[in-house]
Amino acid sequence: MKNKAFTKENLWRVAAVLFWLLVWQAAAALLRQPLLLSSPLRVLQRLFALLGQSATYRALGYSLSRIALGFLTGFALGALLAVLAARWRPVEYLIRPLMLTVKSVPVASFIILALVFLTSRKLNSFISFLMVLPIVYGNLLEGLKSKSLQLDEMARMYRVPRLRRLVYIELPQLKPYLLSAVSLALGMSWKSGIAAEVIGIPMGSVGERLYQAKVYLDTSELYAWTLAILLISMLFEKGLVALLKGAYARLERL
Repeated sequence: MKNKAFTKENLWRVAAVLFWLLVWQAAAALLRQPLLLSSPLRVLQRLFALLGQSATYRALGYSLSRIALGFLTGFALGALLAVLAARWRPVEYLIRPLMLTVKSVPVASFIILALVFLTSRKLNSFISFLMVLPIVYGNLLEGLKSKSLQLDEMARMYRVPRLRRLVYIELPQLKPYLLSAVSLALGMSWKSGIAAEVIGIPMGSVGERLYQAKVYLDTSELYAWTLAILLISMLFEKGLVALLKGAYARLERL
């Protein structure tokens, strides 16, 4: 039954994607203005043409490495601050205004302000880090606050070693919050990182290629790069979530 439900769900997902592709194709055919709206077939052709160029992989590698650095740094610091805030309440009060500010201020404002202090080549990492930080902090802090106090008291009563408590009690309770944080933060890191590249225009980046496509009114290439960003972001997210789930599965078998 589960396999049938899984197959049916996948079919619905594929059908939804095909439906919107048909809507896109119909809109492009009715408009008849490739400069404004390229058809899906034209965009796919342009994407395959880009994939045949070594410069495309250099640009993707440049952006991926720097956005990944920002994501990992933001994740590590967000997790550390969440642990400190959960343990000491004054730390939470001290950090709260900073996190609210980061979540409230538009990304474009941070990008412009950061350009005063940073070079364009460091901008995407910093902006990705900044956008990831409050997401990870908020999710993990909520997870740490919602832990079962009864399980903690029982572990202390039976003098369970700290490492065993972490592996068998605390990490399993944090699983949904951790997966949610990773999923949300990855999407936000890519959006903000590419936006920073489009504004800062570092040489050899995906943002530079997007900006050039816009300047030269190459709509097909603009859509093709957007599609490439979407696919890389999805693969990055799915891969990291799969790694986390695999790590949890191994913990459960210990």
